[in-house]
Amino acid sequence: MIDLSNYLHRQPGTYRTACPVCDRGPRDTAAAVTVEPNGGAVWYCHRCGSTGSTRGQERHQAPPPARTIEPPREGLDEWAARIWSETQPITGNSTAGRYLQARCCELPPLDADLRWHPDLWHPAEKKAAPALVALVTDTLTCKPLSIHRTWINPAGSKIFDPPRLLARGHKTAGGVIRLWPDEAVTHGLALAEGIETGLSVASVHRPIWAAIDAGHLAAFPVLEGIEALTLYADRDPHGKGEQAARECARRWAAAGRQAAVALPPKAGDWNDIAREAA
Repeated sequence: MIDLSNYLHRQPGTYRTACPVCDRGPRDTAAAVTVEPNGGAVWYCHRCGSTGSTRGQERHQAPPPARTIEPPREGLDEWAARIWSETQPITGNSTAGRYLQARCCELPPLDADLRWHPDLWHPAEKKAAPALVALVTDTLTCKPLSIHRTWINPAGSKIFDPPRLLARGHKTAGGVIRLWPDEAVTHGLALAEGIETGLSVASVHRPIWAAIDAGHLAAFPVLEGIEALTLYADRDPHGKGEQAARECARRWAAAGRQAAVALPPKAGDWNDIAREAA
């Protein structure tokens, strides 16, 4: 078992370490330890599925006050802003955390633009269930544009039909989902089409953002101060993912930046590959 007491003094977030069950050497970081805002911690191995937790223990210092999420009114209507204000950070023992870990995904930072709602109404199914909620923001200005919802269960499956919805009546052109905050982006950035794809890649390449789909990935603008961009494209049957990634890479290269395209070794996306490997 991982000695979680070594992590209880740290700030809330996710830390990588070796798994005590399937450790493969000094560079092994298959296990993720998530320090919760309430003072506890959980760990989960993305290779063998081993897990453990501590409940009711306090960190060695008082935890910082919970981050207040103000409704980002600009660009969102009242309904979408209310939903975002009701969301919670994704922690390891939450429904969203268990969903992501079951799909071999990293947990995003607590201040990411990806959170979760414990009981969100689905307009087509006429019922409520847990959902990932992502804030779509303008890539250049950070202005809120829309929200993206994915209904889930803790076993790692999407539910309802359709399982994903963008907010009706909100534009998304020029938008992106910041899976890591701007403060984490320095000289390089990775970009994936979808949320789960991005969080799968995050185990080896971060910070990473999600472009929503191939169209948004193709249009991703060149950003000041970012010298290198890696695009993790989907390998879909019609080649739209690869085409979109290469279109974006050409624009970045023309602007004098480093740009690389990474494709999965076979049909699907990088989350498919991560789950097969697990």
